[in-house]
Amino acid sequence: MNATGTITMTMRELDRYKVIQAVADGVLRPWRAAERLGLTTRQIRRLVGRLQEHGPGGLVSGRRSKPSNNRLDAATADRVLAIIVSATPISGRRWPARSCTSATASASRRKRCAG
Repeated sequence: MNATGTITMTMRELDRYKVIQAVADGVLRPWRAAERLGLTTRQIRRLVGRLQEHGPGGLVSGRRSKPSNNRLDAATADRVLAIIVSATPISGRRWPARSCTSATASASRRKRCAG
């Protein structure tokens, strides 16, 4: 939830909210909701609990606006970008599919190209 009290949901999360709300209201059976969402009935019960405790914001992904676990640190990303920019041909043509002289080609690739 942001400062104005609004929640940003993807269409998938919105569909999930509607189904979970129907289960919480008693309109839809948990096993039918599980079939629709491709989840187990236990997960449906857990989501109904989160909806009742936290409201619609409880169904929104907790990973949103957080950095990836696999991202590179800034120094490594800058170094990789510098290598790519320096190895890019200036003429504007695309890189050949099998460039053996590329600064980024590995030793095993150079062996395959040479022989």
